[in-house]
Amino acid sequence: MRRARGILALLVTVGLATSVRLRADDPAGLTQEEEDRIREAQDPSDRIMTYLQLAGDRLERFNAIRLAPADAQDRARNGPVLDQVLTEYTALDDELKNWIQDQYDASHDMRKGLRTLIDQAPKQLAGLNGLQQNPDRYFGNYRESLQDAIKNLQDTIDGATQALADQEKKFGEMKREEKVDAKAAKDAAQVEKKRQKEEHKLHKKETKQGIPEDEDQQN
Repeated sequence: MRRARGILALLVTVGLATSVRLRADDPAGLTQEEEDRIREAQDPSDRIMTYLQLAGDRLERFNAIRLAPADAQDRARNGPVLDQVLTEYTALDDELKNWIQDQYDASHDMRKGLRTLIDQAPKQLAGLNGLQQNPDRYFGNYRESLQDAIKNLQDTIDGATQALADQEKKFGEMKREEKVDAKAAKDAAQVEKKRQKEEHKLHKKETKQGIPEDEDQQN
């Protein structure tokens, strides 16, 4: 698990001016807009994809800071900021894992979101591994946060892969059962329709046969 770190209230401008509101009780450093996006994504898969997008935003910000030209003063400031951004990334990954676990326990269908995660997360993991394999001038500042992020993300990918396999099996069986039930209901309806049709034909025949008898009695 990642070590506890203080939240740095910093405004970092790299290309685009981005204001990030950090709170001591929010290791993910979510802005109000980001909190709203998460809260509004009530569908299990939508929430997964929202977390993925926010995590991707953190990595984009991380790389923008890391690759920007910097003098000695900038390097001294950017090192802790990069460490903080990776801490936020890992915190978002923790929230994502908790969401997946909760939805899995509640048997909510999140296959769409899990497929997206399994497609996108390995790309993020490859980028993080690349940082470890090719250290830059800030590497000493964020080494431990990077290790935490890699370990956490790999755990998320493994868990999501297993969860998807379980849900594909579970909901696939439910789908097959629904098809069997639907076919049984359709067959029963056809049998009933045929029975009613035969009954109607028999009733019509009996009625038709009875008319001449009435006429003979009248004559």
